[in-house]
Amino acid sequence: MKTTLEINRSKKIKPSRYGLKYFVKTFGCQMNEHDSERIAGLFEQDGMSKASSIDDSDILFINTCTIRENADDKLYGTLGQLKIWKNANSKRKLLVGGCAAQKDKELVRNRAPWVDVVMGTHNLTDVVHLLNQSEDWGPITEVTEGIKTLPTDAPSIRESEVSALVTIQIGCDNSCTFCIVPSVRGPEISRRPSDILNEVSNLVDSGIKEITLLGQNVNSYGRDLKINGKSKPYFSELLHILNDVKDLKRIRFTSPHPKDFKDNTLISVNELDKVTNQIHIPLQSGSNTVLRKMQRGYSKKKFLEKVDLAKNTINDVSLTTDVIVGFPGETDEDFEETLSVLRYSKFDAVYMFKFSPRPGTKASDYKDEFIDKSIIDDRFMKLKELQTEISHQRYKRFIGTNQMLLVENYSKKSNNYLTGKIDGGQTTHISSNNIKIGDYVKVLITEATPFALKSELV
Repeated sequence: MKTTLEINRSKKIKPSRYGLKYFVKTFGCQMNEHDSERIAGLFEQDGMSKASSIDDSDILFINTCTIRENADDKLYGTLGQLKIWKNANSKRKLLVGGCAAQKDKELVRNRAPWVDVVMGTHNLTDVVHLLNQSEDWGPITEVTEGIKTLPTDAPSIRESEVSALVTIQIGCDNSCTFCIVPSVRGPEISRRPSDILNEVSNLVDSGIKEITLLGQNVNSYGRDLKINGKSKPYFSELLHILNDVKDLKRIRFTSPHPKDFKDNTLISVNELDKVTNQIHIPLQSGSNTVLRKMQRGYSKKKFLEKVDLAKNTINDVSLTTDVIVGFPGETDEDFEETLSVLRYSKFDAVYMFKFSPRPGTKASDYKDEFIDKSIIDDRFMKLKELQTEISHQRYKRFIGTNQMLLVENYSKKSNNYLTGKIDGGQTTHISSNNIKIGDYVKVLITEATPFALKSELV
């Protein structure tokens, strides 16, 4: 029996698929979004063009997420619906990749045998070859369990014409008991600074004005590299390198880990004119008991010290965070500790999640301590109500101030308005009169809700 590698060598490369249309549907995080951009780039390099919808496509790629249970539910519900789509035309091809495919390749294959290609997170650059193989050999499953280098040479079709996602690191060396990322993304691997600089320079040359640096733990970037013969976190130095890129307007980054937050990173954020004053610092829980069970590596006291450090170091910093509600064993007192952190920290926004047990994580074994859904729902609403009030107060501070706005797109509600973000990351709307997508303009903030700002051109 031939191995996949032997099949690759023995078959001639298929002709490019000119005239065919592809569509990529993405579930999950910004890392997945960027992977989807690279999938689109590889498809277009093979001669395909983007379809306007799934129904209009010949080749469909589903980029999956598995960070929470509802992501899995959405995937299998979607694949069930797509059986009808695929059966409507025998030439249609359905591919499934991403984290769920990496974790549950056999489950995906068994529950959706009509899928032509099941591929893992580490097989991104092989997508066209795997598509070729499926045409000759039938359904293909290719999931590599480990990766030693980053696939940095794949072309990308960016969703935005003004901002771009740039991966600086993949994988994670932490062992949070609720998180599946180390299993599906592997250990931390950092890109070389020169490689990142070249990509950013090329993006700016193509018209990109803002970049967001991506990594599962960006502030440990470079720890696996030898820089001047030494291994150490290199994130602050990377920010300085990219800040010197001519015509680049803004640099954002996500997501740092609180236990690895260093003073020099915050100092760099404050000093470098292109690095935005927005810091995402994931809390997850304010209870020391829960934090220990999560294996987060910090206490409530240590976390609040990081919050104070950010506020005292960065001028008018905008802080955001993540919170998991209903982690196994979380008591009312534990939950109140989380609320107390929100009241103290006054985050501009909080990304809230209900605990979802993921098979393969330690927390999924804490079944005896799982919390009733009604209790989780009640706590979630209390958290949401508190943060909505805090966010509204935080957003009101901008009313009457001048801010720089990068215009990114038309408003989803009306073409009479454009939308973008100010330096702190707050979504801001403005009349479309006299401005266009890509403009970087000074605006006056006139109104504030808990979720967005309204502005007018200065």
